[in-house]
Amino acid sequence: MNAPSRKPLFVVLALIVVGLVLYKTSGFLHLDTFSGSKLLDAVRESNPYYLILALVAIYICFGIRSLRWQVFQRNIGNANFWKIYKLTLAGFAAIFLLGRAGEPVRPLLLAKKQDLPVADTFGIYVLERLFDMAGIAVIAGAGLLLYGMRPHAGDMGYKLETAAKTTGALLFAGVLAATVALVYLRLHGTALLERRLHATILGGGWRAALARVLLGFIRGIQTIRTSRDFILASTYSGVHWLVIALVYYWVSHSFTGTLHTIGPVDATLVLAFSLVGSTIQLPGVGGGSQAGALIAYMTIFGVEKEPAVAAAMVLSMITFAGCSFAGVPLLIHEGWGLRELKRMAAEEKKEVAAIE
Repeated sequence: MNAPSRKPLFVVLALIVVGLVLYKTSGFLHLDTFSGSKLLDAVRESNPYYLILALVAIYICFGIRSLRWQVFQRNIGNANFWKIYKLTLAGFAAIFLLGRAGEPVRPLLLAKKQDLPVADTFGIYVLERLFDMAGIAVIAGAGLLLYGMRPHAGDMGYKLETAAKTTGALLFAGVLAATVALVYLRLHGTALLERRLHATILGGGWRAALARVLLGFIRGIQTIRTSRDFILASTYSGVHWLVIALVYYWVSHSFTGTLHTIGPVDATLVLAFSLVGSTIQLPGVGGGSQAGALIAYMTIFGVEKEPAVAAAMVLSMITFAGCSFAGVPLLIHEGWGLRELKRMAAEEKKEVAAIE
């Protein structure tokens, strides 16, 4: 995609993100007193070098995710990093284009383009989500500690603390339950399931096909075979979230005023509330990572609403929409149009529902 054709894409992405941020936070912002000119001034005065650094860092994050996926995938088939990286970018671009409906596209692309079993690949996807949940739980806990160290009072401070505690507790419980289930499957469950489904598989027909899919899915979520695999995957996860925190710092630091004074530790607190916002509804604001970042900027650090919206908007563009600059051309190159992606997502949803 050449430079002239990228400019309209950038404008469209910017308009979508601005509309999304304003829509999700309209009740909190009181839009009747919101100044569009102040918003534009905040964006115009930002330092582009920090923003470019943040965008490059996001592509490094996708690379780290690809390395982690490679650790999982090499236990079910060939795992070439560059193939995984390109398909990861394309898959996340599909999520940006389709929303939640695009979630199944990435594991499906990774399976079909590498001749891997679809069910096994979706098992890896579930395992990846488990590592992500664990990372979010740790960051939410760290954010709660950092928030407790700062002076805060009033009803909003109490609600924010409660939201962070709720998120951390739910994620911790979910990760613990999933870990227990994986350990059980590792020690007993898979062999038992294979024995019970053996007769069904021999019988043929749709029941045999479904049994093979279920076994493949179970094999996929157990692709961590050694302690080295676990250490590598955990290390990649930690580095991934560290780079994400740096992205939040560089984006915040690129603006003038109060935003420019936000340091790396403060940026980690913004990241924590952004993740909390993407997990549950924040009080008086709503859901979404943009809402979480916005409420952190305004309530915790006292940033004016226009610069806060500008920073939340840029964060969303870089972390959520940034993959589209490379991902959309990759999707087009692979021959996947929007209609085809929707069809794939719908079909895969039905297959996943059948497994469950």
